[in-house]
Amino acid sequence: MWMLLSSEWLKTKRTAIRWFTFCMPVVFSSCAAAYLSVRSEFTQEFAFEGFFTLWTVFIIPVGAGVLSGAVVHSEELAGDFNGFLAAGIPRARLYLGKFLLLIFCMSTCTCIAVLAFCAGVDIEAPGLFIAAAALSVAGALPLLALHLWVSFLWGMGASVGMSICGLLMAALLGLTRLGSAAWPLVPWTWPVKLGMLPGACFLKEGGTIPSTAVISGMARTGAAGLAAVSAGLVFFLIGGIIWFNIWEGRKTYG
Repeated sequence: MWMLLSSEWLKTKRTAIRWFTFCMPVVFSSCAAAYLSVRSEFTQEFAFEGFFTLWTVFIIPVGAGVLSGAVVHSEELAGDFNGFLAAGIPRARLYLGKFLLLIFCMSTCTCIAVLAFCAGVDIEAPGLFIAAAALSVAGALPLLALHLWVSFLWGMGASVGMSICGLLMAALLGLTRLGSAAWPLVPWTWPVKLGMLPGACFLKEGGTIPSTAVISGMARTGAAGLAAVSAGLVFFLIGGIIWFNIWEGRKTYG
């Protein structure tokens, strides 16, 4: 798997994928830290909620669509997938190589963003931010698998377009009561729900630890979210691999 990832990473040389992975999160976190530095009413809870709301509702949905589309589009430009499909490597390994690259980019991007934010802001509990980052990436795995499938099937435009729709669903169903019952069925809400879970630790009722009700709610949401993520990842990744094994390329124009 390491060789697969190394091979795919080499293909991103001199592409926007590396800029998105390493530079974008620093810019994002710097802007967020600068905004908080001028606020007179700064709280740890506000910093956590603000950062992960923006990251899970806006950056992850759009990032999944753009990254997946860009990774596939680079192969499309290099001979309309002919060299890619005729490489003599099993189709499953080719597909998994792209998926591993997406995981690496999303994980690295999120990690850099959180570390840069914690470094720029006086965060008292960086462990909560790191835990939220890990849960956000875990919730994004089915999205990456779905967008990779869509990118191969219909192209970068479809992947980016679907990510915009996903952003709206993440905002409406992941942050409001509208999605209180339906969110386990909507993949774009999973990074939001899982990423926000550690933030419940700020909800204390006169003590130093969260109340029993808060902990119970966290456990229920976490269990539902992880179950949905596991099922979605298996469905989108296995389904994409099975489809990719019989795919003969996409006719391109222009």
